[in-house]
Amino acid sequence: MPEMNGDDERQKRMSIVCWSNDLDRVWPVMILATTGAASGLDVNIFFTFWGLRVLQRNEKRTTGQNWKQRGESVMDRGGTDHLKLSKMHMGGMGTAMIKSLAKEFKVASPTELLGMASDLGVRLYPCQMTMELYGLTKDDFIDNLETPLGAASFIEMAAESDINLFI
Repeated sequence: MPEMNGDDERQKRMSIVCWSNDLDRVWPVMILATTGAASGLDVNIFFTFWGLRVLQRNEKRTTGQNWKQRGESVMDRGGTDHLKLSKMHMGGMGTAMIKSLAKEFKVASPTELLGMASDLGVRLYPCQMTMELYGLTKDDFIDNLETPLGAASFIEMAAESDINLFI
């Protein structure tokens, strides 16, 4: 029987990059993260570019420090309650239909899954560079986030992970 070294005894790790705030991309990120954590994995999610909008407070309307950042936030409102489908959105009809189907089939919403993720110990990391690009501050985000990371720090984390996903 092979000898066990320290790596064989450590908890398995999963790191996920969430780069989109499209409902049909965020849902799988949150489902995989919560399933992984519930299965005993150590799970980290790095939210970057449009994915960073997922971590914004739902009640926040306009964010940013200058007119370009504020304009971008108006066109792409943050928060899990404002996610839309990437395809077949159809002016909101497609998004409403898939949300209705999810409710009918008892699929947790992204808002609920984000809360579950936090409860299960999933670590949620905002991207520092994207925060600066969008002019976002800690006050724009939900509670229980980790310290923002840069790309190099995330890559270091991912290098230690057993599973890496880019969704």
